[in-house]
Amino acid sequence: MVEVVLRLSVRDLASADLAHCGWSGSEQHLVSVARQLERVRLGEVDYLAVCPASGVPVAKGGIDYCAKEGVGTLWQLAVHPALQSCGIGTFLMEAAEQRIRNRGLRQAELGVEENNPRARALYERLGYVAFDRQPDSWDEQAPDGSLRRYETMCTLMRKDLS
Repeated sequence: MVEVVLRLSVRDLASADLAHCGWSGSEQHLVSVARQLERVRLGEVDYLAVCPASGVPVAKGGIDYCAKEGVGTLWQLAVHPALQSCGIGTFLMEAAEQRIRNRGLRQAELGVEENNPRARALYERLGYVAFDRQPDSWDEQAPDGSLRRYETMCTLMRKDLS
């Protein structure tokens, strides 16, 4: 067995990074991320990238400060599929929580799809507690190029950061 150690850093995601983030979702998803990067300029969101020494993102995620008053709402969290279960998601979450604290907020919330038990297990291990459920949906591009509506049920989770 060979052990590989990666030195990771967290920085703001930049528009130029999107060309390297195809692993995180469809082309339409990346267009959505680009729109969210415009909100970074306005101070409404932070969008983080976790990178090894190469500077190429291997994880990403947003924090919305406008979705709910007094709360940092985490969304669009993703780790490169080949690097999942290596601690990178934990690293991303800890950095996001620190950003929320730096804003003077003491609560983080997120929604996790109910068909994603691995993500939910991570959030629970990090201290998030389920408090509600709600449906969510968005348009996705199908392999044939057409748009389809994706519908899911999410468990809403919260963590006290004080």
